Amino acid sequence: MRRRTWLLVGAAVVAAGTTGAVIATSGTDHAAGASPAPPPNTATVTQGSLASTVSVAGILTFAARPDGTPYTVVNQASGTYTVLPTAGQAISQGQVLYRVDDSPVVLLYGKTPAYRSLSSGAVGADVAELNADLVALGYASSAQLSPTSPSFGSATTTAVQKLQAALGETQTGTLTLGEAVFEPAALRVTAVSAPLGGSAQPGQSVMAGTSTTRQVQVALDASQQTDVAVGDQVTITLPDNRTTPGVVTSVGTVATCSAGSGSGPGPSSAAPGTDNCSSATPGSNSTPTVSVAVTPSDPAVTGTWDQAPVQVGITTARVPNALAVPVTALLAQAGGGYSVEVVGAAGADHLVAVTLGLFDDAAGLVQVTGAGLAAGQKVVVPAT
Repeated sequence: MRRRTWLLVGAAVVAAGTTGAVIATSGTDHAAGASPAPPPNTATVTQGSLASTVSVAGILTFAARPDGTPYTVVNQASGTYTVLPTAGQAISQGQVLYRVDDSPVVLLYGKTPAYRSLSSGAVGADVAELNADLVALGYASSAQLSPTSPSFGSATTTAVQKLQAALGETQTGTLTLGEAVFEPAALRVTAVSAPLGGSAQPGQSVMAGTSTTRQVQVALDASQQTDVAVGDQVTITLPDNRTTPGVVTSVGTVATCSAGSGSGPGPSSAAPGTDNCSSATPGSNSTPTVSVAVTPSDPAVTGTWDQAPVQVGITTARVPNALAVPVTALLAQAGGGYSVEVVGAAGADHLVAVTLGLFDDAAGLVQVTGAGLAAGQKVVVPAT
């Protein structure tokens, strides 16, 4: 019996991390009395969903500023620190952050920091923040006080008096500079820099913190930036090997080098026109990265781990109904392109040229299209 044998020996199938090339050898008659060749190893052509996944390491923590740095609470009151929070404590809108001379400093939400006293007649972005806070805390209804109004009117005065009453303070209706701190969201304290009993000075940093939102931070190789987009679905493998879903919520646009690369003490930009960061160590490089934020779909599943290493699988593309073969079934043709060897009846194997689509690295499969190729057929794969 005559049959054609195809050997995979050279050129790269890069996307799968395998190598191969095709050498076609002419079939020759088996010598009389020779044992028949063993049947080839085969795999089945399948049809179904394929996904392309980028697998990277990440850090499970709490979200902070977009660049990953913590929020800083700046004091504007004068006196003595009489009560300070502890690391790990979570403080929400309307709650007391700390006390100076036993007077509370309350946390309010807003991006504009406190820089002046607010009273009747004041107008500005900080007043709009205050009005929104007072409505959110229930000290005024939206019918009584517009949460978007930048004006401090009589309704604001009344609502501030209610806030002061709830805090046990004199009901002046004026929010004096130092009575409140504006931060973008609820604060989880990570470090306290002010000493209990120490002198409180305006402009002094009191503490650092993050939000209370769970997040996975990924330093993604800058060369993979275009593969990942906001909204991509993610599988997070937790430190106890459980998995939980998530979604990409931000992708950085600036490639930076980690601390220790280059001459500066902190992160720096990659050298223009290169794919590497310069290093203080002669002859060594590091790869520039972009910051990617992933938000878990079910934060409660992530527990209370902080700064915990996790593995992140980011699904960058998906094909719902793809014809697929194992990557190892691909045969690189001498003239370019790829084919697979389809098993026929009575050993009548034949080559089918295929066009490649999505690679599913996790499953070891590749999407293919080719004339006459169908699900259920058998294709030859290398012996294991």
